[in-house]
Amino acid sequence: MWVFDTTLYQMYPLGMLDCPFDAPAVDDAEGQERERSLHRVRSLIEWAPYLGKLGVGAILLNPVFASDTHGYNTRDLREIDYRLGTNEDFARVVDALHACGVRVILDAVFNHVGRNFWAFRDVRERRWDSPYKDWFNISFDGDTHFGDGFWYEGWEGNQDLVKLNLRNPEVVDYLLDAVRMWKRELGVDGLRLDVAYSLDHDFVKQLRGLADELGAEPRFDGAPGDGFPLIGEVLHGDYNLIVNDEMLNSCTNYECYKGLYSSFNSMNMFEIAHSLHRQFGGDPWCIYRGKHLVNFADNHDVSRLASILTEKRHLAPAYGVLFGMPGIPCLYYGSEWGQLGTKGIGYLADVELRPAIGAPAAEALDAPVAGWDGGTGPNELTAFINRLNHVRRESRALCHGDYRNVIITNKQLLFERCVGAADGAAAEHVLVAVNADDAPFTFNDGCLQGSFDVLVSCEASSPTASAAPSATSPDTRPEHDGEQPATGADVRPEPDTGQHAAAAEDDAHPEPSANARLDLHGTLEIPPFGILYLRQA
Repeated sequence: MWVFDTTLYQMYPLGMLDCPFDAPAVDDAEGQERERSLHRVRSLIEWAPYLGKLGVGAILLNPVFASDTHGYNTRDLREIDYRLGTNEDFARVVDALHACGVRVILDAVFNHVGRNFWAFRDVRERRWDSPYKDWFNISFDGDTHFGDGFWYEGWEGNQDLVKLNLRNPEVVDYLLDAVRMWKRELGVDGLRLDVAYSLDHDFVKQLRGLADELGAEPRFDGAPGDGFPLIGEVLHGDYNLIVNDEMLNSCTNYECYKGLYSSFNSMNMFEIAHSLHRQFGGDPWCIYRGKHLVNFADNHDVSRLASILTEKRHLAPAYGVLFGMPGIPCLYYGSEWGQLGTKGIGYLADVELRPAIGAPAAEALDAPVAGWDGGTGPNELTAFINRLNHVRRESRALCHGDYRNVIITNKQLLFERCVGAADGAAAEHVLVAVNADDAPFTFNDGCLQGSFDVLVSCEASSPTASAAPSATSPDTRPEHDGEQPATGADVRPEPDTGQHAAAAEDDAHPEPSANARLDLHGTLEIPPFGILYLRQA
C-alpha cells in the first residue's frame, strides 16, 4: 500500500488557520455565512508546493467537518466546518495538494458526535418520538448534568461527546455513506480513525470492506487504485487486535513515541532499542513484524518535541531515529523547524499545541535559516529532516526492511535495516548510528566491515556545519572523484536529493553527500550528537 512508502504530515486546520474556538450557534445562519465567506481552508493551497518539495506523501488532516468547538464534537459529517469554508473550497484544496503529489487522509470521528449533531438534536427535541433515539445509547430513566430529561453515554464519561451506537445498522450506513462521499466528491485518499481503540470491531470490519472497495477505484490521477488506508489512533495494548487483515492497515505507535523522547531525556537508549526489538526484531516473540505503524515525535495531543527534550541538540538524532526505525514517519506541522508548544491543563489544554502558522514558501527549503529549535519557519532542522525524508523514500530497507539492534549503550545506538532482493530490486542493508552524547564515540562491530555509502551525516553540536563521518583508519573518498580527502572532510549533497541548502554557495555551511563512501574495518566514529545512515555498497 502506498502509505507504507511515504511520510505523513499532520495538520490541525482549525488551529493553524486561526479559526475562532467556538463555531457559530446552530441557529445563527448569519454567523455561519460570515465564517464560510472567509474561505480559510483555501489557505492550505499555499502549503502544497512546500509540502511537495519537502517530500511529504500525504497530509493527515484533523477534523474538518462541522463541529461546536475543537472538531471532535461533530454537528454534521457531510459538511465542512463553517469556520473553514465550504465543501467546494475543500475539494479545491485536495486538487491542489494532489497536483503537488500530496494525498489527503482525513480524521474520521466515528465513535462520538457533539450535542449539536443533527440526529441528537432531534432526540433532545422529540425524545421518545425521535426516529434517531436508537442511534445513541440512551436511557429515559435517568438524566445528565445537561438536564435533557434522559441519560446518554458519552465518550469516556465526557457528555459533551455523545457516543454513537455502532451496532445500529442505520448509524453504520450513515457513516459508510459519508466515507463514500468524502472519497468520491471531495477526493480524500484515506482515513485516520479517532479513538480507534473505542470503536466496535464489527463496525471496523465493515469499514475495512468499504476501504478495500474504494482503494480499488482509480486514483486521483487516473492511475489504477493502490489502496485507501485506514490508520487508527491507538494508545495502549496489543495493536494486533485492530491492525490486521480484517480491520486497520496501521495505527499510531504510542509505545515508541514515549520511548523516543524518553530515551534521550534519560540518556538511556536501551528504552527505545528494547521497544523497537520487541515490536520488529527477528526473534519469534517479536510482535509487530511486517506491520507498518505510524511513528511520531509529537502531535496535536502532546507537547512538541522541541519543548519536551531537555537537551535541544538531541532534536537531530531523535528525528534520525524516527526516520530510520520501521514504520511510517509522521511530522506535525511546524515541528520540522522546532516549533515549541507545551500541553496545558483543563478544557483549553491543547490550544498551545495547535497554533496559527502561515504557509512556508517552497523556496525556503533552498536556503534555510540558521537554528535547530524554536523557529518560525524552515531552518537547518528542516533541511536535515528534508534530507532524511528523501533518503527514506528512496530506500527499500528503510521502508520495508527487517530490524536488528547491533550495539546499544546508554548514550549510543547502532541498528540495521535489511531487505532482500525482490521484483528486480537488489537487496539493501542500511546501518543507522546515533550518538546522544556530547563527546565522540567509536562503534566496534564485525558488521562495520567493507564499503558503505553515506546517506545521511549530521552533527547537531555544531548546527552551522554538518561534520562528515569518520572511522578508525578508513579511506574516505567521494565515489566519483580520484582525490581522497582526509578523514573528517566535509561532504555535500547532489542537487537532485531534494536538499538544496545554502551550503552550495557558502562553505561555512557544508551538507552531507549521498556520494561519500567509507571503507570500514570494524570500527566507526560518530561525532557528538551525531546521526549517520550508511548503506553497504
